[in-house]
Amino acid sequence: MIGHVSARARGFSLIELLIVVGIVSILTAIAYPSYTSHVAKTKRGKAEGCLLEYAQFLERNYTLALRYDQDSNNANVALPALECSNELNGFFAFSAPTLNATAYTLSAAPTKVQTDADVACGCTMTLTQQGVKGVDGACGKPAKACWK
Repeated sequence: MIGHVSARARGFSLIELLIVVGIVSILTAIAYPSYTSHVAKTKRGKAEGCLLEYAQFLERNYTLALRYDQDSNNANVALPALECSNELNGFFAFSAPTLNATAYTLSAAPTKVQTDADVACGCTMTLTQQGVKGVDGACGKPAKACWK
């Protein structure tokens, strides 16, 4: 009985294991690009929401000071550190390239990590005080490709 191996005690052959590993590799190679694209699209959606939060901040300031660039104490307005911008740190950089008494333009510039993953857009998104949603002119893609 010592040298006898029952049929139930047998394992998988090397060929069977290689076939399973090959199938899993093929499935992973197909699924991974779709996954990274979905994650990039989700981060872009969060960046849209963050731009809207910044716009709300500036509009609230305008109701108090009747201007966008200064608060009611005549101090210069700076964009606050919002939770959404902290979550997107390393993927988007938020700024207000135009901020004066009567107008503003907010921008969300993607980093290289986001640009490489986001094949649908990968552009700097902009938002004005009039609610006009756009993209950087050098991008070459329409705004509707980036904004929902």
